[in-house]
Amino acid sequence: MTSSDTTRHATDLQPRSGRFRTLSPEMDPLRLGSGWTVEDLDKPQVIIESTFGDSHPGSAGLMDLVEEARQGVAEAGGHGARYFTTDICDGEAQGHDGMNYSLASRDMIANMIEIHAKATPFDAAVYVASCDKGMPANLMALGRIDIPSIVITGGVMDAGPDLLTLEQLGAISARFERGEIGEDELTFAKHHACPSCGACSFLGTATTMQITAEALGLMLPGTAMLPATSPDLRDAARRAGRQAVWLSAHDLTPSKIVTRESFENAILVHAAISGSTNSLLHIPAIAREFGIEITADDFDRLHRGAHYLLDVRPAGKWPAQFFYYAGGVPRIMQEIRSMLHLDVMTVTGKTLGENLDELAASGYYERCEANLAAWGLKREDIIRPFDDPIGTGGSIAILHGNLAPDGAVVKHTVVPREMFQATLRARPFDCEEDALHAVLAHDIEPGDAVIIRYEGPKGSGMPEMFYTTEAISSDPELGASVALITDGRFSGASKGPSIGHVSPEAAVGGPIALVEEGDLIRIDIPNRVLKVCGIAGEELTDEQVEAVLAERRAAWTPRPAHYTSGVLKYFCEHAVSAIQGGYMD
Repeated sequence: MTSSDTTRHATDLQPRSGRFRTLSPEMDPLRLGSGWTVEDLDKPQVIIESTFGDSHPGSAGLMDLVEEARQGVAEAGGHGARYFTTDICDGEAQGHDGMNYSLASRDMIANMIEIHAKATPFDAAVYVASCDKGMPANLMALGRIDIPSIVITGGVMDAGPDLLTLEQLGAISARFERGEIGEDELTFAKHHACPSCGACSFLGTATTMQITAEALGLMLPGTAMLPATSPDLRDAARRAGRQAVWLSAHDLTPSKIVTRESFENAILVHAAISGSTNSLLHIPAIAREFGIEITADDFDRLHRGAHYLLDVRPAGKWPAQFFYYAGGVPRIMQEIRSMLHLDVMTVTGKTLGENLDELAASGYYERCEANLAAWGLKREDIIRPFDDPIGTGGSIAILHGNLAPDGAVVKHTVVPREMFQATLRARPFDCEEDALHAVLAHDIEPGDAVIIRYEGPKGSGMPEMFYTTEAISSDPELGASVALITDGRFSGASKGPSIGHVSPEAAVGGPIALVEEGDLIRIDIPNRVLKVCGIAGEELTDEQVEAVLAERRAAWTPRPAHYTSGVLKYFCEHAVSAIQGGYMD
């Protein structure tokens, strides 16, 4: 079939899906049996793909948005078909082997969405998701499928009493384990940290990826990270449904919108908000679906000199619901406008620069900021002006050295200044459980480098090291004197001197597998260095250290596969390095 057979132009009145109905005589009766009307068969057909399910707050509230989008599609003369690929919750997967399934679920969700959209023809798509793996999975699928598409995000939950948010629970739990608080205080936090549906109310991976979707030009301006309880979110979903039909009529596909410049804009926004380090996994994986190579070094290059503006947890002070009140993604992009590619296309059919100008003229910012008045806050309290930033070095750095030849990532905006340059004693552990036990048992001392290995994509699926980071950062003695270094990853809520994605990982014989107790580890964030600088407590030259590592490498043998059946066997066998994006190749 030639491209002229499958490409629909604005002057062509027949929907793309109509061409396939003649090839499959079963299609019409099967759709009629699903509740479609005869009239629906001739309309533009829009797949509404969502992660709705009772799995967690980020997905439990999505059905309302699906229905609003479906209504918007109908208002614009189309017909919406609901499809579901529910995601899991990283929070509910914490503390047990369920977390090992988290990153793998991203690729599986993307695969399932591809199957839905490719097995039956559609003219356009609406993608509805909220959270850590559902959001990047939908964006990966959107690029892979490449039919006219638009994204709706499920917004962010309200904060609890005294602005309690879920990312504080790890520290509260660690304090309980150390006997610093009673069970009643822990129980209260558990019962009030998630008072509504929506993504967790901090700048974790879920909210970072919602922002990324808008920054890429795939959402209506100002519609990412709205409060999940706000009527504005339902209105945004309906408008997105209408826009999907418009996109179909104009054959404006994602590949005609998203470019390398779009991804550079998204990374600059990531720097301005101090986004999750998990973006180093997700943005390269999404870009790959568009045939664009984005590397960790692209992040490092763009973050250098970038202005960090957003005072939202975990790096900042306020819950994430205040982000929208301060103007959301458009305000961030307006503040860093001088650094952005303003001529990139968006789902409005207009450029980013045109969208920002129209939004400013519409009174959007004034409407947003009216919400802040009730809290006695100004926009500058949440989103700082470009000329008065929190910092000017972005928010992440990519470190290299003999411990991480291919790279490692650190979010330096949450690292105490005294840990920017430090030499520490290695305390290696071959799984997170052992490391966490050592921290809680006070077996870790100031000046230690807790090394957790065999937790990369090929080792165990690349789980988060959330509880260990919280146990360290919440300890007054350890929080500014101990680093955690891992070939695994971190929650977007993690704080403290945490260095992840160390590559190559231990499971493939990376240098992190060769570290022994008492080795000296040098961290130098300003100069982007992570290396073994000494053996058995004695500093040595680089050549001497390399000679010791070579001896250890010769004696190293691979560990048996952690998983010998099921989806994690498949994922671990096919996953690429974390520094490349951890996707299945």
